[in-house]
Amino acid sequence: MNLNGHFESRGWLAARSDEVFAQLDDHYRLSAHMSRSSWMMGGARMSIETDELRGQSVGSRIRLAGRVLGMRLFLEEAVTERNPPRRKVWQTVGTPRLLIIGDYRMGFEIAPEGEGSRLRVFIDYALPQTPPARWLGRLLAPSYARWCTESMVNDAIEHFSPAEGQAAQAR
Repeated sequence: MNLNGHFESRGWLAARSDEVFAQLDDHYRLSAHMSRSSWMMGGARMSIETDELRGQSVGSRIRLAGRVLGMRLFLEEAVTERNPPRRKVWQTVGTPRLLIIGDYRMGFEIAPEGEGSRLRVFIDYALPQTPPARWLGRLLAPSYARWCTESMVNDAIEHFSPAEGQAAQAR
């Protein structure tokens, strides 16, 4: 896997490392931004499925599928590293069918900090190999990687800041 792009996002969460890990270890919650309609997804959304290990063991599989701009997209990931409550890494297996990025390795790291935890979410990615996806990738992959990692960090911050989340919903 030749991964030549990288992006990471960081944030502080008002929760212990084990609580943060438990929240992020659930790929339905971690990848929730992919299952919501958004401009970055061309107004579409992806469905998320896991094997019987629920993406919570090394070797476990996670599948995402959907349609974006009328095109069927699909990818399968495998968990390659899982060290609670500090780190988890997964990567694509097989040949993903995506528009903006190709193969990727993604993960998160959690470190205790003060009364909470510091979260780092990262993605290392390759551009798609065939035109026009390769051209789209050159143009949009950095923005997509930023959106994906920031969404994961921001969702976690919001989850562990219920008072702020409720105040935002009331506005």
